[in-house]
Parts: sequence; C-alpha cells; structure tokens
Amino acid sequence: MKTPDEHFNALFASYPALQPLREKIGQAFELLRECAAANATILVCGNGGSAADSEHIVGELMKGFYLKRPLSKEDKENFRALPGGEAIADKLQCGIRAISLVSQSALISAYANDVDASLVFAQQVYAYASAPQDVLIALSTSGNSLNVVNAAIAAKAAGMRVLSITGASGGKLAARSDVAVCLPAESPAQVQELTLPVYHTLCAMLEAAFFSE
Repeated sequence: MKTPDEHFNALFASYPALQPLREKIGQAFELLRECAAANATILVCGNGGSAADSEHIVGELMKGFYLKRPLSKEDKENFRALPGGEAIADKLQCGIRAISLVSQSALISAYANDVDASLVFAQQVYAYASAPQDVLIALSTSGNSLNVVNAAIAAKAAGMRVLSITGASGGKLAARSDVAVCLPAESPAQVQELTLPVYHTLCAMLEAAFFSE
C-alpha cells in the first residue's frame, strides 16, 4: 500500500519529462486534498479526448481505485438499521465527491440549442458551486477551448478554485487557474498521453490520503 508521497515520486520516476512540474503537481494535490477534506465537490470538464478523461477522473474518485474503501462503522450501522441494508453496506465503497460535466446530455444539448453552446460547462459550474473549497478540474490540450475557459471564469466568479491541465503554452486557461499544470507537449495526442499519468497519480494520492488504514 503506497503513501501519497510514494505515488508522487513514482510519477517522476516513470515520466522524467514531468520533473519540472513537480511543484505544480504538488500544488494540484493540495488543492484537491483540501476540497476532499471539506467534503466539497470536484467538477471536471473537457472536450473530445479530454471529455473522456473527465469521465475517467470521476470514475477513479467515486469508487475504489487501488484500495477497497469500505464504509465506516457508523455508516454500516445506519444501513443495518434498514431492511436489506446490511447487504448493500457490504458492497458500497466510500467516494470522493466528484461530478463530470460532460455526461449530462439533456442539459448540454438544451443549453447549447436554447442559449449558447460555449457556456454549457459554465452553466453547470455556476449551478453546482456551493463551497469555497470546490474545485474545477479544467482539461484542454490547447488551453484555449472556449467552453472550458468560460467554465473557469464561472468557477472563479462563484468563488471556486480552478486546476487546469493543459499543453505547454497553457493558453488562456492557465491565466484563469489557481494551479495550471502545463504539460511539456503541444500536440493533443501527446498532451493527453501525459495527462493520464498525472491524474492517475493525483487520484491515487487522494485515495491514499483518505482511505489508507
């Protein structure tokens, strides 16, 4: 069972090109750790391959990744007090509160048709924002995807913090982020290939921080 530091160090051992981003990725973890500690919400958005990454990130956060994350004794007792609850409690896992903004097709299509397609994520961010510890993970290989940049603006206006993962230039998104992880690549495919180990590491670090026995 690895500690957060062990997951962190393993990333740079496997991907030495990311070494210059050691401080930024550490800051990204602290942002997400503070969010999870407050039981606040992580929102994630992106387009195309980054939309798939958004779903992937939420999948790793909302259930066991490396660890099984059993319910607390108190939560299990709450289930056991209900008919059929014990069997459910034995299979449920603790999650880190996270929502992918790319999967709400009815809302996205309605807002794009009725209002403005460039604001489909911004609308969700504005509606979901509820705590200053909330974090938006904004994914854009160029850093200039308009709907993602607008989501970051909405997040800042709502008092949320923004973690962006982009290509080397950072684009407009980096300037609107509390922490910008600008990966050392330019082509979308190369940026996405480095994005995955970064978020896998962040998810593993969060899990180790909160669910290691």
